[in-house]
Formats: sequence, C-alpha cells, structure tokens
Amino acid sequence: MSVPKSYNAGFIGLIVAVATIGGFMFGYDSGAINGTQDGLRHTFGLSEGALGLTVSALLPGCALGAFLAGRFADIFGRRSVMMLAAAVFIVSALASGAAPSALVLAIARFFAGAAVGAASVLSPVYISEVTPAHVRGRLSSVQQVMIISGLTGAFLANYYLAGAAGSSLGAFWGGQAAWRWMFWVQAVPAILFLVTLLLVPESPRFLVAKGGVAEAGAVRDRLLGPGSAEAKVPEIQASLARDHAPSLADIRKPGGGWRPIVWVGIGLAVFQQLVGINVVFYYGAVLWQAVGFSEADALKINIVSGTVSILACLLSIALIDKLGRRPLLLIGSLGMTVTLGILAWAFAQGTIVEGHVTLPAGVGTTALLAANIYVVFFNLSWGPVMWVMLGEMFPNQMRGSALAVAGAAQWLANFAVSSSFPWLAQNIGLPVTYAAYTLFALLSFGFVLRAVHETKGRELEDMVG
Repeated sequence: MSVPKSYNAGFIGLIVAVATIGGFMFGYDSGAINGTQDGLRHTFGLSEGALGLTVSALLPGCALGAFLAGRFADIFGRRSVMMLAAAVFIVSALASGAAPSALVLAIARFFAGAAVGAASVLSPVYISEVTPAHVRGRLSSVQQVMIISGLTGAFLANYYLAGAAGSSLGAFWGGQAAWRWMFWVQAVPAILFLVTLLLVPESPRFLVAKGGVAEAGAVRDRLLGPGSAEAKVPEIQASLARDHAPSLADIRKPGGGWRPIVWVGIGLAVFQQLVGINVVFYYGAVLWQAVGFSEADALKINIVSGTVSILACLLSIALIDKLGRRPLLLIGSLGMTVTLGILAWAFAQGTIVEGHVTLPAGVGTTALLAANIYVVFFNLSWGPVMWVMLGEMFPNQMRGSALAVAGAAQWLANFAVSSSFPWLAQNIGLPVTYAAYTLFALLSFGFVLRAVHETKGRELEDMVG
C-alpha cells in the first residue's frame, strides 16, 4: 500500500536539515585535515608514512563507529545514537587541536572517526525512514550536499586561518598555531548538531520495532498528515519479524553466509572508495603542491573543487527521483574512468625537479581540469547515490545490521586508499596509482550492471533481501 503524496513539508524539511548537519560534520572533519599537514610534519617531525597513518587514524574509528552505530541504532534509536556521536565529536575536536604529540592526535582522531562513522550511516537512514518514497532520493541526497559543504567550509576556514597566521605554522589567536585552530573550529558544527537533534522525533520505523506503535503513529501522522499512520504502521509491523528484535543474525541467509543484498551494499560502499575520491579530499593541497602550485594556490583549488562538487550534487538531487539511482551510478562510473585515465596520463608526463613532481604547463592545466570534471562525475553519482541506496535498499528487519556491515566496509576501504596514497605516490608513482583508480572505476560500471537493482519510488517495506 503506497502512502499519499501529500506530506508536512516544513516538518520534514526541518528533520532533513537537522539530520544532514551530521553530513556537514562528516565533511568538515574530513576536509579540515587537508590544511594541517605541514603543521603536523613540522610540529611532530613526521615522515610520509607516519603522516599517512596519523591523517588516516580517523578512518579505523569511522569503521568502528559505523558498525556500532548500525547496531546501537536498532537498540537505542537513530536520534539517540546521533546525539551521542555529536557529543563524542565535540570532545575529540578539542583534543585534536590541543594534542601534545602525534600519538595523542591519532587517538583523538580515532574517536572523532567513531563519531563521523556513526553520523555517516545514521543520517541517511534516518532521512530515508521519515520521508515519502517519491521524494526520498532527492531529500536523502541533501546529505552529500552537506558533506561537500562541510569539506568546502573546512577548506575556506583553513585558507582564512593560514592566511591570517601567514601559514598553517603561524601563530593565531592565543598564540596557538593556525593548524591547531583548524581542528578546534570543528567543534562548532558538532555543537549545532547536538542541540538541534533535540528538535526532531525518533524514526517511526524504530518506534514500531520497539513496540511504540502509538508513538510511531503520532510521528507518522505529523509527517504525512492525519490518517496516514492507520494504513502504514501495519505495513511496518508486517515487515518486521514477530519472534525477535532486529539483530546481526538477520543478515544471514538460511543456508549460511550473508544475504546477497548485504554483499551488494558492501560492493557499493567499497567501490565508492576504490575510485580514489578521498585522495582529492584528504590530500588535495599536497597533491597540487606536488605538481607545481603554491600552498595558497592549492588551497584555492580545493575551494573551487568544493564549489563544483556542490553544483554536481544539486544536479544529482534534480535527477535521482526522475532518472533513478542505477543510471546515475553507470554514468558516474564511465565519467570517472575517462577522467582518471586522463589524470594517469598527465602525471606520466611529469618530471622530478629537486625531489618534487613538476608537470609541463599545458599538461598541468589538463590535469586540473580532469580532476575537477572527475569530481563532478563522482558527486553526480557515487557520492550521493551510494548513501541514498544504503539508507533505503535493505529490508526493515535487517537495515541497522546491514548498514553496520556496509558502513564499516566503506570506511575500511577509505582507510586503505587514503593511508596508502602517500607511500604509493612516493614509491610507485602517481601515474600507476591513478591507473589503478581508473581500473576500479571501470570495474564499478560492471558491478552496477550485474548486481545493482533500482530502488526509485519503492516503499521501504517493499525492499527484499
């Protein structure tokens, strides 16, 4: 039974705005590290390998946070776990900026990662569980806009702080280095997230699963109008097992092993990272300095890339509920394959000058254009669509558990790519590294063709595993 297409746009808009602050927080933390790396090298005397591990300490925490959040959300609720994540993030942001050593910074980043991982999986699933099917894709895609807005906000803040202090190593307010303030500013969106979560309700699907049928009905009626709960709550109840609460056992098939839909979710999550997008996000400033741009110019390029990404996400929002999820993924895979291939070719034209990679003028411009077009294709497709699909593709009974597994896989793949990049770039070279990302982009096209099914317009209660 479908729900009416009328809904309380103002209330749902408030919920989406609040939930996607988690996406902004996720993006801001991911981007804030971008301008701190010279400061970390100088302050803590880090080698390239140690820098990669320190920067990437966030990511194992993200994997753990995503896994635990998926399970805790089935026990304590989507909103409650997001509030816990916001509180952890505030503490870890303050600790990161004050870190007296690389070890303390890595530990603080790990806990920041746990909060980011939790927000990354719970914000989209929370949005998918409170929005009508016919607009669910575009509203869930706002998450990616906020992730990129967070990244861009971090790039702007880093650019301002470095400029005001003379460099990331220069002293800013209180005599503290600008790179420390780049971490401390992260607490601002987390405080906003924590406070505004008090204004929104718990997911009605979680409430039904915990036996709060009357409360779920009240939330549902407020979301979709009086009488909507009468038809929908019984459907939600029917989609849940009557003999046990949602658990990790639900992702297993009767004959053993995980259900096919879980593997599809893992594939989507992992391929989103294997195309190398976070090399641009985490190492953008370092990468562009390596091909001849100054630190200031590299930070400006990051801002341009962020702005272009937001525009691509807005285009995705316009298309996702019309064109569908699967076509956007296919378009993105092809576009990324071509642009990554151009980047691999461009870096192959580079020469080593005083230990640094330098590109010929025309080739450098080509690389810059290809990188930004690559970002457009990613944020038109795999960026938002992967999160939308993870939030909606799993049946109600297993959604939290399947998200726990897929979310953890996404962050582990992120860790593998981002932590390996400095070593690969230095020892194997940028051409071969980017050729590998090109291959994974091509493989992602075949994966979507064979394994991914369209979810556009389908009710969450109609999803099967």
